[in-house]
Amino acid sequence: MDLKQQVISMLFSFFFGLFLGGVYNLNYNMLFKLTNLKKLFFNILFVFDLVLIYFIFIKKINGGIIHPYFYLLIILGFILTFSHSKSFRHFIKVPSLKKKKDKKKENNKDDKVEKS
Repeated sequence: MDLKQQVISMLFSFFFGLFLGGVYNLNYNMLFKLTNLKKLFFNILFVFDLVLIYFIFIKKINGGIIHPYFYLLIILGFILTFSHSKSFRHFIKVPSLKKKKDKKKENNKDDKVEKS
């Protein structure tokens, strides 16, 4: 692998880490609406798809040769984006689990009062 391919691979790995951090935050917010079995299924599917996408692009860039520093750049990009994109979670409205539980308790109390 020549120097140009290495630099392109390293840049792609870093930007893929940035992308991964942002998409992970979106996925994190979406999972609050699902049951545990669906959460597990969608997490496995999510990770499998992103890994597949990464390997397809690396194969096109440099023939599928992966070095340990590619992983380090992915992790660095992920950490940079994940720490900054937490503040954007409020744009996606996810109902709080605590509020749902409180509403259920209120409904149960109302039902008991009506029955009396």
